[in-house]
Amino acid sequence: MDFADIDATNVADVGGKGAALGELARIADVRVPDGFCVTTEAFRRIVAEVPSIDALLDRLARVEADDHAAVRALSADIRSGIEEVAVHDSLASEIGAALTRLGEDTPCAVRSSATAEDLPTASFAGQQDSYLNITGQAAVLRHVRRCWASLFTERAVTYRVRNGFDHRRIGMGVVVQRMVFPDAAGTLFTADPVTSNRRTLTVEAGWGLGEALVSGRVSGDVYTVRDDQVVSTAVAAKTVLAQASPQGGTRDTAVDPERQDRPALTEAQVLRLARLGRRVEAHFGRPQDIEWCRVGEDFHLVQSRPITTLFPVPAADDDENHVYVSVGHQQMMTDAMKPLGLSVWQMTTPRQMHEAGGRLFVDVAPLMATPTARANLLVALGDSDPLLGDALRTVLDREDFVRTLEEDDPAAAPAGPAPTLDPPEPVPTDPELVTELIRDAEASVQTLRREIRDLSGPALLDFIRADITELKRVLFDPRSLQVIMAGMEASRWLNEHLEEWLGEKNAADVLTQSVDRNITSEMGLALLDVADAVRPHTEVVAFLHRVVEQGREGDGFLGEMAGLEGGPEAVEAVRGYLDRYGMRCVGEIDITRTRWSEQPAALVPAILGNIRNFAPGEGPRRFERGLQEARRKEQDVLARLRTLPDGEEKAAQAGRMIERVRTFSGYREYPKYGMVSRYFVYKRALLAEAARLVRSGVLREEEDVFFLRFGELEEVVRTREVDAGLVRERREAFRSHEALTPPRLLTSDGEVLTGRYRREDAPDGAMAGLPVSAGAVEGRARVVTDMARADLEPGDILVTAYTDPSWTPLFVTVAGLVTEVGGLMTHGAVIAREYGLPAVVGVEQATRRIRDGQRVRVHGTDGYVQILD
Repeated sequence: MDFADIDATNVADVGGKGAALGELARIADVRVPDGFCVTTEAFRRIVAEVPSIDALLDRLARVEADDHAAVRALSADIRSGIEEVAVHDSLASEIGAALTRLGEDTPCAVRSSATAEDLPTASFAGQQDSYLNITGQAAVLRHVRRCWASLFTERAVTYRVRNGFDHRRIGMGVVVQRMVFPDAAGTLFTADPVTSNRRTLTVEAGWGLGEALVSGRVSGDVYTVRDDQVVSTAVAAKTVLAQASPQGGTRDTAVDPERQDRPALTEAQVLRLARLGRRVEAHFGRPQDIEWCRVGEDFHLVQSRPITTLFPVPAADDDENHVYVSVGHQQMMTDAMKPLGLSVWQMTTPRQMHEAGGRLFVDVAPLMATPTARANLLVALGDSDPLLGDALRTVLDREDFVRTLEEDDPAAAPAGPAPTLDPPEPVPTDPELVTELIRDAEASVQTLRREIRDLSGPALLDFIRADITELKRVLFDPRSLQVIMAGMEASRWLNEHLEEWLGEKNAADVLTQSVDRNITSEMGLALLDVADAVRPHTEVVAFLHRVVEQGREGDGFLGEMAGLEGGPEAVEAVRGYLDRYGMRCVGEIDITRTRWSEQPAALVPAILGNIRNFAPGEGPRRFERGLQEARRKEQDVLARLRTLPDGEEKAAQAGRMIERVRTFSGYREYPKYGMVSRYFVYKRALLAEAARLVRSGVLREEEDVFFLRFGELEEVVRTREVDAGLVRERREAFRSHEALTPPRLLTSDGEVLTGRYRREDAPDGAMAGLPVSAGAVEGRARVVTDMARADLEPGDILVTAYTDPSWTPLFVTVAGLVTEVGGLMTHGAVIAREYGLPAVVGVEQATRRIRDGQRVRVHGTDGYVQILD
């Protein structure tokens, strides 16, 4: 197929690179060297003739990406088979005729173009081979075969396995293109590849062919362009260039000394190239990674692919600047969410949210319009997450980005109450308030279970939509917020005043150990009780080890366990635990996530760990130890205060604050528990409805409902029709979203701002973070990315990206906690204080910088982590 016959719809015919070149050739004033593509159909016919190809592909499909020896051997066998198959005479004739149209003996580039290459969700850049300066039909045919074979290089196979691509479903086209012999060449990113800023373009340039630059053999000049101006230039010492070899192919040649430090592009050329890039970006509708060549004053484009690493910017229907703050970082759940989960969460929250990359964001620009609102927001967010606070200050330092309004301007968002250090007392210190709130929430959930039981069809969806109003009534009960704030303010008062009076940091951390009615910390201790029920029955313990070894899923193992000696008692303990906590799971704010009640096997490793690591009765002992430590701390603090000037008054104040924090701080975890309990009731009802839709042929599988928004699901239930293509598209989008890392803060320019800790009190080499639970501890780091695979022993330090309540059972074993995401009042911080674990959160890239098994020291009082070996 000639370029003139190719556009974006031909990816299946010619691969991603070929389709992009066909599109580029259609853009006005864009020069693309002429050429053609050998189609994927030719590739499939050739591969079908490789001896034993089906058996080889079957074996390759079963290989793990980390089994390098097997990948290397199988991919080599397939490559050699492809390179040895003869090209059919008819195809050779077609290629010969196309070469004649380019010109007799015209040097060509022969370039791989896989159907999974240069896609919006995966670029596959550099995974397959390409060859430059190839002349003559025989040589071109030989290198076409090499391109086909390169679909099975070790790196390409490994990349596909890791990214979930089926080897059989990927075809290989080959681009054959007139060679350009440039004076300079390089790359152009139409968005900054480091900060993701869409207003900034980055040009990299070197002498000669771009091959040496793109492959990383040499460094190039780097130019940054913003608002049609070159804002920075870094000229590299370009000692080597790639150029055509007389024997075919390319060779590296030394650059003349007087040219090594000379810019490869003038400023005018950089700006022309940047404008060309913007035109290409507009054509494709998203930021592009472009390869270019300059011959004299003419630019030729030889490739354009999407920049797949950029986090998408939330859609906006205006030209205003926006500052998006991640909801996931506040909720300790930064994973991608499915459409149903996103929509139900947005139905729950009173604040407007924006979607991007399967995550939710709040635009805080309107909340920073006035000086008072700005100050309040910086205190509220910065105290909880210093990295976010610093990122916000960086935005505000750019005085033109967030417009400033007068305090009395009606367009300004409400500033909210000014923060205060004085302890407000909107409610009396009465534990009955907590009792009433919990009683009301539990009664509401019981009513929901009773009323939803027999509903189906449109009536069910109508009921859930209406019941979310009741969920919000309970969740946002003003009394609930008063109780939570009272506990937080009492904790803050104690920390500030006891540091001022006694010089003691974070004293409230010990004073709040083993408080009453903390539903999440109770959950961790309750699993110790489950272990006590299982421990005496050796046959049951052995059976549970087999459940883990075999990777069993679901709840079927409980029925088998009931038939063992001691099994009924063990099953009763597990089911009792699930009745109370089975609605929880990792990522529980997403209604689509699999709950413990649906997957009890997820709890088995933690139960076995408790059996291995603790003696019977550890749950009650653990709570009593924390309680006694808190009481000793209280007595110590009050005694020391009484020795100070005005000591009796100070001790009396502190005593009232200690009573207040112990009365109210445990409740903070309950509202989320109530919300998740309700979500699980909704989910069960929706899956039952999905099963009915599957039986009637409307849906292919029950989980299709997870890829519909709630309103779309209402329409499907009403009409009994579904857009199957939309569901497939959403599934594919979710897979790409899972690979993205969401930023704490993202501007409407697409710029990612991470913030940094501006402090000088940490030792050299220490990793700074936010201190959330006092104390210091040394131990073995266990870097855990999947709770179900955690293998912990007493004294270990848990290092992970984030923890939500489902991680609590692991906290009873470890001696300290380090997370990448978190704040003072997020789950990990609250439970670490409750259990007396030194903890530091917000440690950037902790799971990459700390290796599993290293010995580390966690300074939970001062907020840093040191690697000791």
